[in-house]
Amino acid sequence: MMTTDLNYAWIDNWAVIPDTASGRENGRTHGVCVTNAGHVIVFHQAENGLLTYDQDGKLISAVGGDRWLGAHGLTRIEEDGQEYLWLVDQESREVAKCTLAGETVQTIERAPHEAYENGGYTPTWAAPNPQNGDIWVADGYGSSLVHRYSSAGTYISTLDGTEGAGRFRCPHGINFLETENGPLLYITDRGNSRVVVYNGEGTFLKQSTATHSPCCFDFWDDFALVPELMTGVKVLHASSLELVTEEGASEVVTFKSQPDGWPNLAGTPLVKSGQFNSPHGACFARNGDIYCVEWIIGGRITKLQRR
Repeated sequence: MMTTDLNYAWIDNWAVIPDTASGRENGRTHGVCVTNAGHVIVFHQAENGLLTYDQDGKLISAVGGDRWLGAHGLTRIEEDGQEYLWLVDQESREVAKCTLAGETVQTIERAPHEAYENGGYTPTWAAPNPQNGDIWVADGYGSSLVHRYSSAGTYISTLDGTEGAGRFRCPHGINFLETENGPLLYITDRGNSRVVVYNGEGTFLKQSTATHSPCCFDFWDDFALVPELMTGVKVLHASSLELVTEEGASEVVTFKSQPDGWPNLAGTPLVKSGQFNSPHGACFARNGDIYCVEWIIGGRITKLQRR
């Protein structure tokens, strides 16, 4: 049964990234998920970019060496009783299925698509179809395409948005929602300020313009969690795509208010308690709590606790 109790208390700096040279220089926090054990995993752009925290925000492990300096998309999945992560690095262009400890199980190569004869390829997110294992990869920062592969990694087809609401402009984040009618593919078409939904075969179903700069998805009950890069985290009804609530939105579009367009270091005037600057990843815990990470130099990890 769907709950309607979505009141949250803000917990500032619930956890912090390790104090390293690469973390201070970059350290942007890009992806986040909660494991079955209740651990919070954060993907950030620094040495040992895959971080695992306990339920109190204490760092348990940091792995990866210099492998994920362009850490970006993170999707947690379960297969045969095991948890895995689909990780995407925007700098190395690596798309990999890994264990929770960061050990590689599978990688996906760039699609043999004609767009790459002259266009760029910079993947941003990946997610598998939970029903048939097909792997979908969003090329959000390259040629604005979403590619479909078999579970073994064989290229099948590509979506460019013209099959539905119009040509994609930065299909940034993707994820699947399991429904009684089969898995649905949710895509944040960030450059077009919308979210779009397809079925598992790539047939367009619907869109919503309730968002302005959507980054990715997580699901809980009948809710879809959508962090907005230009401030705020929204919760939509997953089925209708109607807005339920918004948390931490600033009246000022803080991301665009800096001269160079880059978020300031955490702790500066534009990064305030109770307001999000540049949410890039967000996820639900099993009880409906929310964890949000931001595209800020030095990283920022916030918990929204249900009251």
